[in-house]
Amino acid sequence: MTAASSETLTVATTAFQALQTGLAGGDWEPFWAQLSDDFCFWFPAGPFKGWNQGRDRARDFFMMVGQVFPGGLTLTVQQVTTNATTVVFEVKSQGSMLGHPYENQAAIAFEVRQGKICTYREYLGVIFQLSPPQ
Repeated sequence: MTAASSETLTVATTAFQALQTGLAGGDWEPFWAQLSDDFCFWFPAGPFKGWNQGRDRARDFFMMVGQVFPGGLTLTVQQVTTNATTVVFEVKSQGSMLGHPYENQAAIAFEVRQGKICTYREYLGVIFQLSPPQ
């Protein structure tokens, strides 16, 4: 295992905080600024399932997330794991998904190259709660 890089952790933490801002209220510009020109991402479900290439595809994905969670989504970091090029944030997510209370566990991995996020991978927990509105 390669030793963790403080630059990798700093870049990924800045990007993660920008992701939290975007998910909470829809201000995505700080997050877009963190992405490399050849950015790609992997998501496990839905219309963006699998590998997705490019910043435009990422914009489409995160705009869809904003529609699915119109009141925002809150991520609380449970643990961070890092090596020389990748940082994984294990998070608890909470919000309202299409009018239903939502809670889940996820892992979000950022790969860092030349001071930018070049890859995003998200892994969802199998124990999410989707209950009817009260």
